[in-house]
Amino acid sequence: MQYLRSIVFTTYMIALTIVYATTLTLMLPLPLRYHFRVTRSWANNVFGAAKLFCNLDYIIEGQENLPDDPTVVYYKHSSAWEAIQVFTMFPTQCWVIKRELMWVPFVGWALKKFRPIAIDRSAGHSAVEQVVEQGKERLAENRWVVIFPEGTRVKHGTTRRYGLSGALLAQAAGKPIVPIAHNSGRYWPRRGLLKKPGTITVVIGKPISTKDRDPRDLNSEIQSWMEKTIREIDARD
Repeated sequence: MQYLRSIVFTTYMIALTIVYATTLTLMLPLPLRYHFRVTRSWANNVFGAAKLFCNLDYIIEGQENLPDDPTVVYYKHSSAWEAIQVFTMFPTQCWVIKRELMWVPFVGWALKKFRPIAIDRSAGHSAVEQVVEQGKERLAENRWVVIFPEGTRVKHGTTRRYGLSGALLAQAAGKPIVPIAHNSGRYWPRRGLLKKPGTITVVIGKPISTKDRDPRDLNSEIQSWMEKTIREIDARD
């Protein structure tokens, strides 16, 4: 039965995404704030449907840890869920994404208005420079910069080396890094159709100062906190 519920939900989500992406494409001449409002509406509709069809909900802990001013965010990436949820988290934002996403019909067309930092992950040092320079511009525009530090989705309970671009950007901009951990991959796996019933827990950590820190040490500290926090979340069940 849960598979059937998941199929119905996924079908609804795809149709909803096409409708909203088309709407955003038609709204291109309008200011960016209207695009964020529409996209937050899309995300909230997706999560409403997930709760209705799959009995899948979420909670957020640690919202008091978010600073008043936009900064760099490290967000654990283990499913498509957080790529949707992030739209509900911050009023204005941009993301470091792989440039291939810009080529996806409907989704890529809509993404262009948000001016994400779309990088070629095989470009090495030039990709890092792109993140730093464009990230500073977005922060100056009063936008949060969201980075999935592992560079791709990883299976729940696993991790991989963090890229240095986020730490270098935060240092160059004089900003702290806010880490966000969650267990979405447990309920919304990165591969497969099934969406499991339950409650995803999102934990926002305290901002971590980047002043006079080695970027590799920063990443190591944040990665340790994220993985430890995810284990603690899982242990509650």
